[in-house]
Amino acid sequence: MRVLISATLRNYFDKNHVIEVSEDNIRSILKFLTDEYPESKRILFDDNGNIRSFIRLYVGEKDHTDPGMWYKQLSENDELIILPAIAGGAPNDSIISDARMKAQSLDDNDIKRFEKHLLLKEISVKGQKRIKAARVVVCGAGALGSPVIQYLAAAGVGTIKVVDDNDVALADVSCQVLHNSRDVNRPKVASAKDKVRNINKNIEFEAENVKLDAENIEDIFDGYDLVVDCTDNYKSRYLINDACALLDIPLVFASVYQYEGRVGIFNHNGGPCLRCLYPEPPEPGLVPTCAEGGTISPLAGIVGSIQANEALKLIIGIGDHLDGKLLTIDSLYLHSRILTVNKNSKCPLCGISKTIHSVEDYDYDELCGLRHGDEEIPVEGLTPDELARRIDNNDPMTLIDVREPHERAIMRFPNAIVIPIGQLARRMKELDPEVDTIFICKSGKRSILAINTLREAGYEGKMYNLKGGIDAMKDIIFSHEGAWL
Repeated sequence: MRVLISATLRNYFDKNHVIEVSEDNIRSILKFLTDEYPESKRILFDDNGNIRSFIRLYVGEKDHTDPGMWYKQLSENDELIILPAIAGGAPNDSIISDARMKAQSLDDNDIKRFEKHLLLKEISVKGQKRIKAARVVVCGAGALGSPVIQYLAAAGVGTIKVVDDNDVALADVSCQVLHNSRDVNRPKVASAKDKVRNINKNIEFEAENVKLDAENIEDIFDGYDLVVDCTDNYKSRYLINDACALLDIPLVFASVYQYEGRVGIFNHNGGPCLRCLYPEPPEPGLVPTCAEGGTISPLAGIVGSIQANEALKLIIGIGDHLDGKLLTIDSLYLHSRILTVNKNSKCPLCGISKTIHSVEDYDYDELCGLRHGDEEIPVEGLTPDELARRIDNNDPMTLIDVREPHERAIMRFPNAIVIPIGQLARRMKELDPEVDTIFICKSGKRSILAINTLREAGYEGKMYNLKGGIDAMKDIIFSHEGAWL
């Protein structure tokens, strides 16, 4: 049978996306995989030998993550899908009440503008009025937010609030089609407002140029019918999920990474939340984000368009949707699947015995590994200027580059030894404990994980991470080499 490996895990399986195995149950398959690919054991299992909470195992569309199902005999035609967090259903009533729908009216301009919607019997006048009455929050005005915001505006959603605290960067323009070169250095919400105004000036657009946190998120979401998660990090995803569950607001979720995308609906009509699928996000550095791993530019358009489609179906109250389902799309190998997401009775947020009762009570910094515990030794870092001075002075040091090959192809770091994080423990004899070792990655996050990995393995030499990663070194000019990077 075949084992399908998600893109976010392929580095632990020698880049394979499909592995053929002869074993006939999940227990034997996992043993074969961890024996054949020793680095995979760390990503699949915790120190106690339990499957990690951010890993799900599917056979076909059914969730087989529970170890009680691992001895069940499988057929050679089955496929096992290993699905980490990155973050149909029956027709349902609209999330917009009849009273609010009837309070709306369509003028002659609306009739002309939305003619193609009105011709669809599932939408017609009533459906378009529901769209006009809808109040939607879009979290993130980047790659996923670009198609979502534009399609919701084009469909005539009456009120759209966009939350994003970032400015447009030149690197954003290739995949964030909401923005263009003229928008560089502008707030993304300001650029989004201009685009929505050009699409339909009658839409009420609310720009929130703020960072979502536990203090403001409930006020930002309160009074809205639907939230669309277009963010790109675990901290925001869990923050948004928890707020939606506590406020009883449906959530349209999506994520993209390299060539893969996922779409699902959470917190709707008593259905599962994100924590039912993944109780906690992965430890920082284990699974890369799209910012670290890259994404092919059309993928966010594909996935974001599906996200907008799911949002409109919930607003109108038509069709099958992804409540309790997760659509996975692989644009590189051209296949997609709809997987079942079961409501978890032990979920800390929406289960029988809830332990999460407010957003404020949850320590997201601790959850996402952004804060050091009292017992942890802080990781020392060097600024780009400090490293540049050491290089100019020819100070003795060992440079370790833990980036992926495609990242090194874009910008190399001369004289650095290339050691992927998964190989550090077994290759630490290549390092000299008497010489400072500086770890380099794209943004300075994976290098911290690399240092902690070596500490756990018993390495006692002096280690530093490059603060901000190689991204922060781009403008450094060295005295002896004008274009060293």
